[in-house]
Amino acid sequence: MKTEQSAAFRQRVAMHSALADAARLRIVDLLALGDLSPSELQSELGVASNLLSHHLRTLEEAGIVVRQRSEADRRRSYIHLVRGGLDHLMPGMEHRARRVLFVCTRNSARSQLAAALWRQASAVPSESAGTHPADRIAGGALAVAARRGLPLPEVAPQRLDQVQAEGDFVVTVCDNAHEEIPGLHAVHWSIPDPVRVGTPAAFEDAYELLAHRVADLAPRLVAA
Repeated sequence: MKTEQSAAFRQRVAMHSALADAARLRIVDLLALGDLSPSELQSELGVASNLLSHHLRTLEEAGIVVRQRSEADRRRSYIHLVRGGLDHLMPGMEHRARRVLFVCTRNSARSQLAAALWRQASAVPSESAGTHPADRIAGGALAVAARRGLPLPEVAPQRLDQVQAEGDFVVTVCDNAHEEIPGLHAVHWSIPDPVRVGTPAAFEDAYELLAHRVADLAPRLVAA
């Protein structure tokens, strides 16, 4: 028991030490909304690449952030906060939005599930769209929604340019969509594509990741 308490205490010290630096605290604030690549973080912070690497390494060693390889460009990675790692330290930022718009490539799984989960978590309206919409919602998405008791209307996927409107708070849930439209000014969640794998477990994993992200973001958004 004594060893466990000592390890926990050392972890707390490492986290507070890591967050005592202004640049690293800014990184955490940025990642509180969504995932960013090192180049995107470098652009936001305006620091040299070697200094950013130092900050990210410090945050990784403190158990605050982790890296995930992009499914679109395998040379790129995304940084995101460790799940539950900052439960008592998360910034209480508030953003105003007319509507939350979730975007993926095909609008057949991740964005549809995210919009449905959002409708259960927030009074701010939600919608979903795709950069290259499929003909129909993926069967795996409908199945996981049915297993979880999540209302998911079986509607035709929609194209982004026909859905997006002024005042939308845009969230990309697909690496391909995020990297295809760099000027979209969207919050990004790097969620692996369950359709690509095609198994019930892949859809369950995507559902869990989306549910966690929605639960984190919903308290920070209020209706415009």
